Amino acid sequence: MNQPAPPASPGIDPRTAAASAAGAPYNEEMFRQMRVTDTWAKYAGTLTWGKGQCLAILDDGCDLSVPEWKAELPWGKKVIAAWNSIDGNDNPMHVPPGYHGTTVGLPSSQYHAGILGVAYNDFVAHVRCVTVVHLAQDESATMAAALQWVIEQHRRYNITTVNLAPLDDQRHTEPVPTVIDDALLALRKLDIWVSAPCGNHHYTDGISWPACQPYCFGIGGTIPGKHEAHLDRYRGTDLLVCATATSSSNAYAAGCSMILREAIEKARYPWRKDGPTLPDAMLAIFQKTGAPIHDSGTGMDFRELDLFAAVDHVFQNV
Repeated sequence: MNQPAPPASPGIDPRTAAASAAGAPYNEEMFRQMRVTDTWAKYAGTLTWGKGQCLAILDDGCDLSVPEWKAELPWGKKVIAAWNSIDGNDNPMHVPPGYHGTTVGLPSSQYHAGILGVAYNDFVAHVRCVTVVHLAQDESATMAAALQWVIEQHRRYNITTVNLAPLDDQRHTEPVPTVIDDALLALRKLDIWVSAPCGNHHYTDGISWPACQPYCFGIGGTIPGKHEAHLDRYRGTDLLVCATATSSSNAYAAGCSMILREAIEKARYPWRKDGPTLPDAMLAIFQKTGAPIHDSGTGMDFRELDLFAAVDHVFQNV
């Protein structure tokens, strides 16, 4: 049975796929441009699309009662952990004005009603770490506490990836030192991918915090149907990903990093030639295999994520 598309939340791509027995991509047009569906087809039976890995989603809270997060995988619950670093408990439920965290994980992780996110077999941990995703005040202390929770729990849940969703919507041309930096460095040394959205204001002279930080990958956007940069981008934008909002770009990047991680492991790819840590190496692979984009708005050159090319590169260069 086809599922009606839900209302679009600000900053989140609406679900466009219709359910089918075989499973349909969360957003067919964008998955095609990222070449996710090509990767699913070629490496079916070789890769498991996030199985066994856990994605930690750090945002403004999540309603765990929605069907997508109550879903069961063939081997267990989709959501295997939750934390609230604001209140110090395991209830991540958002409190107004929070709204964003319930839906931001669907592009990367949905496995429900025939709709599939990029890494649809992954586990998810939902962490409420800010009161609202578009930061109106300094909430770095609770963000740092949430990152510390990931550090302490990553082995227990096999957390390999962090979607650090909050953003301050400012134009930062350089990193902004805050209390989250030590945790970001620790996570990089633990080989955990951490990325954040650059922002959605079409700024060409700076990007949001924490995407601008040195141990957090800044994810920008390209226009669906075009290989053209849009939304916020500048120095510190590490990768462009097709989406209408960079929160979705970042969600897609997180899911793709889980697939690339498994490809590197399965192929026994010698990743240390590409970077000092596994996340650094994965970003380097995405950059060297991605479509080159010259952006007239900034005068800079970026790379657009191409999952198929990245995974092919890994399996063809062992």
